[in-house]
Amino acid sequence: MNQYTLSSGHRNVLLGAIGIGVICMILTWMGDDQFHTRFWTNFLHNSVFFTMISLMAAFFIAACITAYAGWHTTFKRVWEAYASFLVVGLVLMVILALGVYMHWHHLYHWADDAGVASDPILSGKASFLNKNWYMGGTLVFVGAWAFFAHKFRTLSNEEDKEFDSTFKIHKSMRVYAAIFLPIVGFTSAAMIWQWIMSIDAHWYSTLFAWYATASAFVSMIALTILLIIYLKANGYFNEVTENHIHDLGKYLFAISVFWTYLWFSQFMLIWYANIGEETIYFRERYDNYPILFFGNLVINFLVPFFVLMRNDTKRKFGSVSLVAVIVLLGHWVDYFLMIKPGALITRNEALAHGHGAEAGHAAGDAAHGGEHAAAHVSTFVDGFTFPGLLELGTFIGFLGLFLYVGLTVLSKSALVPKNDPYLEESMHHHVI
Repeated sequence: MNQYTLSSGHRNVLLGAIGIGVICMILTWMGDDQFHTRFWTNFLHNSVFFTMISLMAAFFIAACITAYAGWHTTFKRVWEAYASFLVVGLVLMVILALGVYMHWHHLYHWADDAGVASDPILSGKASFLNKNWYMGGTLVFVGAWAFFAHKFRTLSNEEDKEFDSTFKIHKSMRVYAAIFLPIVGFTSAAMIWQWIMSIDAHWYSTLFAWYATASAFVSMIALTILLIIYLKANGYFNEVTENHIHDLGKYLFAISVFWTYLWFSQFMLIWYANIGEETIYFRERYDNYPILFFGNLVINFLVPFFVLMRNDTKRKFGSVSLVAVIVLLGHWVDYFLMIKPGALITRNEALAHGHGAEAGHAAGDAAHGGEHAAAHVSTFVDGFTFPGLLELGTFIGFLGLFLYVGLTVLSKSALVPKNDPYLEESMHHHVI
């Protein structure tokens, strides 16, 4: 079958997943602190995670077009569908940006004008870390991503209508892809700095944007593998063979190794230099989140490395699916670890300054600068020390939303493009 239909059964399952997410977010809000920090960190965590997965799908489409690659053509509609989520991602991130303007949340220490005025480090970064940059960057940059993703899909669908021996449409796609790649290279880093790294506003790393992007890219490949294998099990994508899954498995393996290189490079170089404003990020996670910190490395490196190192494992749908599930969850936890510790420190600082009745729980916490890491509460904190059931439920809800959007878009056109110039190459793709 070359036309996917979103059945009522599939739709109900996805709507049920979304419903679980909504219920978990309501419960999180009701049982939260006065700043609703757990709610907003869960919202930020999942919004950024799935928006970045969507961006990586658009990025890989552009990269393959520019590189004259054709191996992915039989299933490229999956990436086009994933990239379509960028419109929803734009809405989600604008809500977070409005939260900065309206003081709905206290996720970012730099959003406190009084705190910035008394902090020389934040004052020096104020030209970039401010609500206008956050909102403007989100609207312009994510809007641009969504535009290019829409353009790739529109031109791809136009190719289906009639064969063009001059390949005019595909050449137009190549122009858009060449323009998009440098744009996404800069803007993705800028938004990762804003959305995630600025939670730990005193810290910086030249590798962090690469690190977060690699994590999202691996997650996108894992989700691609899972959806293709699921659709094949339901009678779709007969043109996609074990050779295509093998290549996706190689990307899952290779980028996991690249992610590990970035993980180690940040940790080793910053730890070796032992400069206070650099080590603070890792000290907080090393001292207070050791299970997640080292478990992150085990799940996202050792598991895919040792399972996928064998060539034949990448061809076994069961094995590669299991690794894809583990890696997807592992990198979701990776984003959890990027966001939660810094947000908890910011919350504790606000409470310690007497902004609420819970201030006593943060007694003795430090306020700014080099003592930032000391503001952590050493006891277990629901939703921060480790992902809880509400976090997992929220993840299920956002995953359901992501797949609902993606599968709805996927059902609007043929699963396998008809007149793509690389279609024959992809259908006869073979890996030794």
